[in-house]
Amino acid sequence: MEQKQDERRDEAVVSAFVERFAAQLVDAGMARMPSRVFAAILVSDSGVMTSTEIGEQLKVSPAAVSGAVRYLSHVAMLSREREPGSRRERYRVHSDQWYEAIGSREQILKRWEDTLRDGVASVGRDSPAGQRLAETLAFFEFVKTELPLMMDRWREHREELFGS
Repeated sequence: MEQKQDERRDEAVVSAFVERFAAQLVDAGMARMPSRVFAAILVSDSGVMTSTEIGEQLKVSPAAVSGAVRYLSHVAMLSREREPGSRRERYRVHSDQWYEAIGSREQILKRWEDTLRDGVASVGRDSPAGQRLAETLAFFEFVKTELPLMMDRWREHREELFGS
């Protein structure tokens, strides 16, 4: 159980951090409950929590936890696994969760590019809307090209900082 944490941890301070970081994720566009659940698991020493542990820590219902972990699993910010010897699931945040979450966006960027190309064609490239869509398309093309290079640089940097 996650409760075997470092006795020097001030749980009130940790809880305040969870809420502050969750609020920043909300400001960036993530829903509130997934933000809180993600932050709670992120600060757990093991990086793994069950639904019950999450609900107890955040003082929320099982339904709220269920919806949040479903969303977080879908966007690759956590993974589900079975608790050994049990039917209960537990949820894990990996040390490379940001890498995986961002790296998996390549397919989304490709779909956006395709749709934006259609949009440019539908309104005409020379129209104000067409110019705006073309610039948006160029931005996503740039991001899609740069993303793999950035991810390679991150892997190298991570290796320098943390080893494996």
